[in-house]
Amino acid sequence: MKGKFITFEGIDGSGKTSQMEAVVEYLRSRGIFPVITREPGGTKIGEIIRDVLLDTRNREMLPETEALLYAASRAQHVKEVILPALMKGKWVVCDRFLDASLAYQGVARDIGIQRINEINRLATGGIKPHLTLLLDVKPEMAAERKGFRKSDRLEREGLAFYEKVRQGYLMLAKVEPQRIKVIDGGKSFEMVKEEITNVLEEFLSKAGGQKK
Repeated sequence: MKGKFITFEGIDGSGKTSQMEAVVEYLRSRGIFPVITREPGGTKIGEIIRDVLLDTRNREMLPETEALLYAASRAQHVKEVILPALMKGKWVVCDRFLDASLAYQGVARDIGIQRINEINRLATGGIKPHLTLLLDVKPEMAAERKGFRKSDRLEREGLAFYEKVRQGYLMLAKVEPQRIKVIDGGKSFEMVKEEITNVLEEFLSKAGGQKK
């Protein structure tokens, strides 16, 4: 693959969306115009699956069903959007990828890391992000930022569930510290942005200033 794949991870309310927008702006200032996408979703079929996953009427959804739906959306996403872009030498910036399934379904839903990896082996085709920015915040702070809004099915899970997700993410970061960079999302927007920019500067220097 000629392109670079950057993902954002973190629990709901960690500030991923606003920081991702800042990163895209930063990359553009460096002459890099990335493909911007998200999971679940990113494709017509993926967005339909997203609606099913987040619909509050689907409270009876089994953890296994949830995991398989995320993998199905990811399979479509990889083949239709991510892989073609990377093969063309483009950069891809994505809100969530496989790490989210490992943390949410693998750890918090107790399915297990190994089983989630097995489910997603076909879906990802072996593709992994070159860099993952993990915004780490405590669930209490994330809930306060959202104003305790619970608009979708997953957001209606309690703080204990999100603490499991958070610990799942931190465990993954310990396993792959070179790829997953933990950012203290509890700091101010500007401080978080500065820390992410420093990580990107180092990543760009290693990437040789590639522009696409």
